[in-house]
Amino acid sequence: MPPAIHRTMTASEWTLLLVLSLLWGGSFFFTGVALTALPPLTVVLLRVGLAALILGLSARLAGARLPREAGIWRAFLGMGILNNVVPFCLIVWSQTHIASGLAAILNAATPLFAVIVAHRLTADERMTGNRLVGVLIGFAGVAVMVGPSVLGGGGEWPAELASLGAALTYAFAGVYGRRFGRMGVPPLVTAAGQVAASTLVLLPVVLVVDRPWTLPAPGPVVWAAVLGAAALSTALAFVIYFRLLATAGAANVLLVTLLVPVSAILLGALVLGERLEPRHYGGMAVIALALAAVDGRLLRLARPGRVKPLEPCRGRDA
Repeated sequence: MPPAIHRTMTASEWTLLLVLSLLWGGSFFFTGVALTALPPLTVVLLRVGLAALILGLSARLAGARLPREAGIWRAFLGMGILNNVVPFCLIVWSQTHIASGLAAILNAATPLFAVIVAHRLTADERMTGNRLVGVLIGFAGVAVMVGPSVLGGGGEWPAELASLGAALTYAFAGVYGRRFGRMGVPPLVTAAGQVAASTLVLLPVVLVVDRPWTLPAPGPVVWAAVLGAAALSTALAFVIYFRLLATAGAANVLLVTLLVPVSAILLGALVLGERLEPRHYGGMAVIALALAAVDGRLLRLARPGRVKPLEPCRGRDA
Protein backbone atom coordinates (compact mmCIF):
# COMPACT_ATOMS: atom_id res chain seq x y z
CA MET A 1 0.00 0.00 0.00
CA PRO A 2 1.49 3.43 -0.95
CA PRO A 3 2.34 5.87 1.86
CA ALA A 4 -0.19 8.50 2.86
CA ILE A 5 0.18 11.93 1.32
CA HIS A 6 1.54 14.63 3.70
CA ARG A 7 -0.46 17.82 3.16
CA THR A 8 2.15 19.64 5.29
CA MET A 9 5.65 18.52 4.37
CA THR A 10 8.14 17.25 6.93
CA ALA A 11 11.59 18.78 7.49
CA SER A 12 13.28 16.06 5.43
CA GLU A 13 10.83 16.62 2.57
CA TRP A 14 11.53 20.36 2.60
CA THR A 15 15.26 19.58 2.50
CA LEU A 16 14.81 17.34 -0.52
CA LEU A 17 12.65 20.03 -2.14
CA LEU A 18 15.47 22.55 -1.71
CA VAL A 19 17.99 20.15 -3.26
CA LEU A 20 15.59 19.51 -6.14
CA SER A 21 15.21 23.25 -6.75
CA LEU A 22 18.98 23.63 -7.07
CA LEU A 23 19.19 20.73 -9.51
CA TRP A 24 16.33 21.99 -11.67
CA GLY A 25 17.49 25.58 -11.42
CA GLY A 26 20.80 24.48 -12.87
CA SER A 27 19.00 22.90 -15.85
CA PHE A 28 18.18 26.34 -17.26
CA PHE A 29 21.84 27.30 -17.05
CA PHE A 30 23.04 24.03 -18.59
CA THR A 31 20.49 24.36 -21.39
CA GLY A 32 21.53 27.94 -22.10
CA VAL A 33 25.13 26.79 -22.58
CA ALA A 34 24.19 23.76 -24.69
CA LEU A 35 22.02 25.86 -27.01
CA THR A 36 25.06 27.87 -28.08
CA ALA A 37 26.15 24.91 -30.22
CA LEU A 38 23.24 22.46 -30.51
CA PRO A 39 19.61 22.72 -31.75
CA PRO A 40 16.81 22.38 -29.18
CA LEU A 41 15.59 18.86 -30.02
CA THR A 42 19.13 17.47 -29.96
CA VAL A 43 19.71 19.06 -26.55
CA VAL A 44 16.58 17.41 -25.18
CA LEU A 45 17.47 14.01 -26.66
CA LEU A 46 20.99 14.10 -25.24
CA ARG A 47 19.61 15.11 -21.85
CA VAL A 48 17.12 12.25 -21.55
CA GLY A 49 19.26 9.71 -23.42
CA LEU A 50 22.31 10.17 -21.20
CA ALA A 51 20.07 10.23 -18.13
CA ALA A 52 18.53 6.93 -19.22
CA LEU A 53 22.00 5.36 -19.44
CA ILE A 54 23.01 6.74 -16.04
CA LEU A 55 19.80 5.67 -14.32
CA GLY A 56 19.73 2.26 -16.02
CA LEU A 57 23.27 1.54 -14.82
CA SER A 58 22.46 2.87 -11.34
CA ALA A 59 19.38 0.64 -11.11
CA ARG A 60 21.40 -2.41 -12.11
CA LEU A 61 24.13 -1.62 -9.58
CA ALA A 62 21.44 -1.22 -6.92
CA GLY A 63 20.07 -4.64 -7.77
CA ALA A 64 16.87 -3.29 -9.34
CA ARG A 65 15.59 -4.24 -12.76
CA LEU A 66 13.30 -2.46 -15.16
CA PRO A 67 9.88 -4.14 -15.17
CA ARG A 68 8.64 -6.15 -18.14
CA GLU A 69 4.91 -5.63 -17.69
CA ALA A 70 3.30 -3.85 -20.65
CA GLY A 71 1.05 -1.83 -18.37
CA ILE A 72 3.98 -0.32 -16.48
CA TRP A 73 5.76 0.56 -19.72
CA ARG A 74 2.62 2.26 -20.98
CA ALA A 75 2.69 4.30 -17.78
CA PHE A 76 6.39 5.07 -18.36
CA LEU A 77 5.52 6.25 -21.87
CA GLY A 78 2.72 8.50 -20.64
CA MET A 79 4.92 9.92 -17.91
CA GLY A 80 7.80 10.44 -20.30
CA ILE A 81 5.63 12.41 -22.72
CA LEU A 82 4.05 14.54 -19.98
CA ASN A 83 7.13 15.04 -17.82
CA ASN A 84 9.96 15.09 -20.37
CA VAL A 85 9.16 15.19 -24.08
CA VAL A 86 6.55 17.96 -24.21
CA PRO A 87 7.77 20.29 -21.42
CA PHE A 88 11.49 19.88 -22.20
CA CYS A 89 10.93 20.69 -25.88
CA LEU A 90 8.74 23.70 -25.03
CA ILE A 91 11.20 25.07 -22.47
CA VAL A 92 14.31 24.52 -24.57
CA TRP A 93 12.65 26.14 -27.60
CA SER A 94 11.53 29.07 -25.47
CA GLN A 95 15.10 29.56 -24.27
CA THR A 96 16.17 30.25 -27.85
CA HIS A 97 13.99 33.40 -27.65
CA ILE A 98 13.91 34.47 -23.98
CA ALA A 99 16.39 34.54 -21.09
CA SER A 100 16.81 31.35 -19.08
CA GLY A 101 15.88 33.27 -15.92
CA LEU A 102 12.56 34.35 -17.44
CA ALA A 103 11.86 30.79 -18.57
CA ALA A 104 12.47 29.65 -14.99
CA ILE A 105 10.15 32.32 -13.59
CA LEU A 106 7.34 31.31 -15.95
CA ASN A 107 7.94 27.71 -14.93
CA ALA A 108 7.08 28.84 -11.39
CA ALA A 109 3.44 28.83 -12.51
CA THR A 110 3.55 25.01 -12.32
CA PRO A 111 2.20 24.65 -8.75
CA LEU A 112 -0.60 27.07 -9.54
CA PHE A 113 -1.75 24.77 -12.31
CA ALA A 114 -1.05 21.76 -10.08
CA VAL A 115 -3.46 23.00 -7.40
CA ILE A 116 -6.30 23.01 -9.93
CA VAL A 117 -5.34 19.74 -11.65
CA ALA A 118 -4.85 17.87 -8.37
CA HIS A 119 -8.19 19.14 -7.05
CA ARG A 120 -10.00 17.88 -10.12
CA LEU A 121 -8.29 14.52 -10.47
CA THR A 122 -7.37 13.32 -6.97
CA ALA A 123 -9.25 12.47 -3.78
CA ASP A 124 -6.62 13.55 -1.23
CA GLU A 125 -5.21 16.81 -2.65
CA ARG A 126 -8.32 18.94 -2.60
CA MET A 127 -8.11 22.69 -3.05
CA THR A 128 -8.51 24.67 0.18
CA GLY A 129 -9.46 28.31 0.58
CA ASN A 130 -5.84 29.37 0.93
CA ARG A 131 -4.93 27.43 -2.21
CA LEU A 132 -7.69 29.16 -4.17
CA VAL A 133 -6.37 32.55 -3.03
CA GLY A 134 -2.88 31.48 -4.05
CA VAL A 135 -4.05 30.46 -7.52
CA LEU A 136 -5.71 33.83 -8.09
CA ILE A 137 -2.67 35.77 -6.89
CA GLY A 138 -0.39 33.52 -8.93
CA PHE A 139 -2.16 34.07 -12.22
CA ALA A 140 -1.92 37.80 -11.55
CA GLY A 141 1.83 37.32 -11.15
CA VAL A 142 2.04 35.46 -14.44
CA ALA A 143 0.14 38.30 -16.14
CA VAL A 144 2.64 40.80 -14.73
CA MET A 145 5.57 38.80 -16.11
CA VAL A 146 4.14 38.22 -19.58
CA GLY A 147 3.26 41.91 -19.77
CA PRO A 148 1.36 44.01 -22.31
CA SER A 149 3.27 42.53 -25.26
CA VAL A 150 0.64 39.77 -25.50
CA LEU A 151 -2.14 42.27 -26.08
CA GLY A 152 -0.04 44.32 -28.46
CA GLY A 153 1.23 41.36 -30.45
CA GLY A 154 4.87 42.27 -29.90
CA GLY A 155 7.70 40.92 -27.83
CA GLU A 156 8.48 37.25 -27.35
CA TRP A 157 5.06 36.17 -26.14
CA PRO A 158 5.00 32.86 -28.11
CA ALA A 159 8.10 31.73 -26.21
CA GLU A 160 6.61 32.92 -22.92
CA LEU A 161 3.41 31.00 -23.63
CA ALA A 162 5.50 27.92 -24.49
CA SER A 163 7.07 28.07 -21.03
CA LEU A 164 3.61 28.37 -19.48
CA GLY A 165 2.47 25.39 -21.56
CA ALA A 166 5.35 23.39 -20.12
CA ALA A 167 4.24 24.40 -16.61
CA LEU A 168 0.72 23.12 -17.30
CA THR A 169 2.10 19.83 -18.66
CA TYR A 170 4.24 19.39 -15.54
CA ALA A 171 1.10 19.80 -13.41
CA PHE A 172 -0.63 16.92 -15.20
CA ALA A 173 2.58 14.87 -14.97
CA GLY A 174 2.71 15.37 -11.21
CA VAL A 175 -0.75 13.88 -10.78
CA TYR A 176 -0.18 11.16 -13.38
CA GLY A 177 3.08 10.07 -11.72
CA ARG A 178 1.39 9.18 -8.45
CA ARG A 179 0.29 5.89 -10.00
CA PHE A 180 3.81 4.44 -9.75
CA GLY A 181 3.58 4.36 -5.96
CA ARG A 182 0.42 2.25 -6.21
CA MET A 183 2.12 0.01 -8.76
CA GLY A 184 4.97 -0.61 -6.31
CA VAL A 185 7.63 0.77 -8.69
CA PRO A 186 10.52 2.33 -6.70
CA PRO A 187 11.64 5.91 -7.49
CA LEU A 188 14.95 4.88 -9.12
CA VAL A 189 13.20 2.46 -11.50
CA THR A 190 10.43 4.96 -12.25
CA ALA A 191 12.96 7.65 -13.11
CA ALA A 192 14.91 5.26 -15.34
CA GLY A 193 11.78 4.00 -17.09
CA GLN A 194 10.35 7.41 -17.92
CA VAL A 195 13.59 8.80 -19.42
CA ALA A 196 14.11 5.58 -21.37
CA ALA A 197 10.60 5.91 -22.84
CA SER A 198 11.26 9.58 -23.59
CA THR A 199 14.45 8.67 -25.45
CA LEU A 200 12.58 6.18 -27.64
CA VAL A 201 9.99 8.83 -28.54
CA LEU A 202 12.52 11.58 -29.30
CA LEU A 203 15.18 9.59 -31.17
CA PRO A 204 13.37 9.20 -34.54
CA VAL A 205 12.17 12.81 -34.42
CA VAL A 206 15.69 14.16 -33.88
CA LEU A 207 17.15 11.93 -36.59
CA VAL A 208 14.65 13.32 -39.11
CA VAL A 209 14.54 16.97 -38.03
CA ASP A 210 18.04 17.81 -36.76
CA ARG A 211 20.13 15.18 -38.58
CA PRO A 212 22.73 15.39 -35.77
CA TRP A 213 25.47 13.69 -37.79
CA THR A 214 25.61 16.82 -39.97
CA LEU A 215 26.13 19.21 -37.05
CA PRO A 216 29.56 20.60 -36.11
CA ALA A 217 31.10 18.80 -33.14
CA PRO A 218 30.45 20.79 -29.94
CA GLY A 219 33.31 21.82 -27.66
CA PRO A 220 34.10 20.49 -24.18
CA VAL A 221 32.16 23.26 -22.43
CA VAL A 222 28.97 22.31 -24.29
CA TRP A 223 29.49 18.61 -23.56
CA ALA A 224 30.03 19.43 -19.89
CA ALA A 225 26.74 21.36 -19.86
CA VAL A 226 24.91 18.46 -21.55
CA LEU A 227 26.34 16.01 -19.03
CA GLY A 228 25.37 18.29 -16.15
CA ALA A 229 21.82 18.54 -17.46
CA ALA A 230 21.60 14.76 -17.86
CA ALA A 231 23.33 13.57 -14.68
CA LEU A 232 22.31 16.27 -12.19
CA SER A 233 19.23 18.05 -13.50
CA THR A 234 17.58 14.90 -14.88
CA ALA A 235 18.89 11.61 -13.46
CA LEU A 236 19.45 12.66 -9.84
CA ALA A 237 16.61 15.18 -9.87
CA PHE A 238 13.98 12.67 -10.98
CA VAL A 239 14.95 10.13 -8.33
CA ILE A 240 14.30 12.84 -5.71
CA TYR A 241 11.16 13.98 -7.53
CA PHE A 242 9.50 10.56 -7.55
CA ARG A 243 10.47 9.93 -3.95
CA LEU A 244 8.80 13.20 -2.89
CA LEU A 245 5.82 12.62 -5.15
CA ALA A 246 4.99 9.36 -3.36
CA THR A 247 4.84 10.99 0.09
CA ALA A 248 4.17 14.72 -0.37
CA GLY A 249 1.83 14.69 -3.37
CA ALA A 250 1.82 16.60 -6.64
CA ALA A 251 0.75 20.02 -5.34
CA ASN A 252 3.44 20.08 -2.64
CA VAL A 253 6.27 18.74 -4.79
CA LEU A 254 5.60 21.22 -7.56
CA LEU A 255 6.10 24.07 -5.10
CA VAL A 256 9.74 23.46 -5.99
CA THR A 257 9.31 25.78 -8.94
CA LEU A 258 9.02 28.72 -6.54
CA LEU A 259 12.67 28.11 -5.62
CA VAL A 260 13.92 27.21 -9.10
CA PRO A 261 13.93 30.75 -10.56
CA VAL A 262 16.26 32.03 -7.86
CA SER A 263 19.12 29.69 -8.73
CA ALA A 264 18.38 29.95 -12.46
CA ILE A 265 18.45 33.75 -12.39
CA LEU A 266 21.68 33.86 -10.41
CA LEU A 267 23.40 31.45 -12.80
CA GLY A 268 22.05 33.23 -15.87
CA ALA A 269 23.13 36.64 -14.61
CA LEU A 270 26.53 35.65 -13.20
CA VAL A 271 27.65 33.30 -15.97
CA LEU A 272 25.62 34.10 -19.09
CA GLY A 273 25.31 37.86 -18.55
CA GLU A 274 21.53 37.81 -18.93
CA ARG A 275 19.34 40.71 -17.78
CA LEU A 276 15.71 40.72 -16.70
CA GLU A 277 13.25 43.60 -16.78
CA PRO A 278 11.67 44.98 -13.57
CA ARG A 279 8.30 43.43 -14.47
CA HIS A 280 9.88 39.97 -14.40
CA TYR A 281 11.14 40.47 -10.84
CA GLY A 282 7.79 41.98 -9.85
CA GLY A 283 5.96 38.99 -11.27
CA MET A 284 8.23 36.60 -9.41
CA ALA A 285 7.53 38.45 -6.16
CA VAL A 286 3.77 38.13 -6.74
CA ILE A 287 4.14 34.40 -7.49
CA ALA A 288 6.21 33.97 -4.33
CA LEU A 289 3.35 35.53 -2.38
CA ALA A 290 0.91 33.24 -4.19
CA LEU A 291 2.79 30.06 -3.39
CA ALA A 292 3.12 31.08 0.24
CA ALA A 293 -0.68 31.39 0.25
CA VAL A 294 -1.07 28.03 -1.50
CA ASP A 295 1.03 26.41 1.22
CA GLY A 296 -1.19 27.96 3.90
CA ARG A 297 1.46 29.98 5.70
CA LEU A 298 0.01 33.44 5.03
CA LEU A 299 -3.49 32.44 6.05
CA ARG A 300 -2.27 30.73 9.24
CA LEU A 301 -0.33 33.86 10.20
CA ALA A 302 -3.30 36.12 9.52
CA ARG A 303 -5.94 33.85 11.05
CA PRO A 304 -4.69 30.86 13.07
CA GLY A 305 -6.89 27.82 12.90
CA ARG A 306 -7.80 25.04 10.62
CA VAL A 307 -8.34 25.85 6.96
CA LYS A 308 -11.33 23.93 5.72
CA PRO A 309 -11.18 22.42 2.26
CA LEU A 310 -13.55 23.57 -0.42
CA GLU A 311 -16.51 21.50 -1.47
CA PRO A 312 -14.88 18.50 -3.16
CA CYS A 313 -15.65 17.92 -6.79
CA ARG A 314 -16.17 14.53 -8.28
CA GLY A 315 -13.11 13.03 -9.79
CA ARG A 316 -10.87 10.06 -9.60
CA ASP A 317 -7.47 9.63 -8.06
CA ALA A 318 -5.05 9.63 -11.00
